[in-house]
Amino acid sequence: MRIGLTYDLRDRYLELGFTAEEAAEFDYPETIDAIQEALECHDWQVDRVGNLEDLAGRLLQGDRWDLVFNMAEGMHGIGREAQIPALLDAWRIPYTFSDALTCALTLHKVMAKRVLRDHGLPTPPFAIVAEQADIGQVDLPFPLMVKPLQEGNSKGVSPESKVDSPAALEARCRHVITRFAQPALVETFLSGREFTVGILGTGPDARPVGVLEKLLGDEPVYFKYATGFPGVLVDDPEARLAGRLALAAWNALGCRDGGRIDIRSDAMGNPYILEANALPGLRPHNSDLPVMCELAGIPFRELIGRIVRSALARNQAPVSWLPGIGQVD
Repeated sequence: MRIGLTYDLRDRYLELGFTAEEAAEFDYPETIDAIQEALECHDWQVDRVGNLEDLAGRLLQGDRWDLVFNMAEGMHGIGREAQIPALLDAWRIPYTFSDALTCALTLHKVMAKRVLRDHGLPTPPFAIVAEQADIGQVDLPFPLMVKPLQEGNSKGVSPESKVDSPAALEARCRHVITRFAQPALVETFLSGREFTVGILGTGPDARPVGVLEKLLGDEPVYFKYATGFPGVLVDDPEARLAGRLALAAWNALGCRDGGRIDIRSDAMGNPYILEANALPGLRPHNSDLPVMCELAGIPFRELIGRIVRSALARNQAPVSWLPGIGQVD
């Protein structure tokens, strides 16, 4: 089977003059190398395609693939993560991870929260601040969290994102609107535990692979986040509830194959869904999903294999394309 590999390479954008913040969501060369190696270990042929412009050129040249392993985040617009899925849909080429609708939905945090709310799933109360006049309309108790409406990889989130007064709220909203050229999402601050839940599979076949608690203290941990925040797999009643909520959110939003749901609890231990990551980072030993899988006994090669087999299964691929379904690689 021939698999095309689409991605936005961090180094390429830095060479073009983009800032490190603008390229924060893009992949390191070693990540793409690791994904290619993992795909090839399953005897799948890999063709490195590149970003949206590279893919468009290849399609117009007549190139085709049995499946595209899509890692491309896109650069411009609220639908940037949906651009490659939409293009592949137009050419009827199957691909990994969520479709164009879900990719656009989950990147727009407020639209995703509205869908979750309509499904009866808990998400923190929120408001949108798109301009100065909106700040006075925020009717939520302090403290509050302020972050960009449509960013991933914690872009725009820092200790200053938590605000305790109207003056701090106004300053932070101004910062987000000016710095990121988009509205600010204002949410009720939750003071409880923070989790991220890794999920593999699609629909009825989707399962949590682990619940990772982000620890803010100095306790011993299994690994360090790139941001310096440690985390550890947990399995207690609150964490299990977070896992069940994450799976419900995964299916409500239409996520596929593999990704993460971020959750935080209130002071009483009640979990709330923060956001979904339908296009997960896959940097080995660093990104949340591969770290969770590794801690849960799923090596990186098997993680990549499961993602591909999930995509193939939902595209009703021939049995010969599905080596090892239900087996440990």
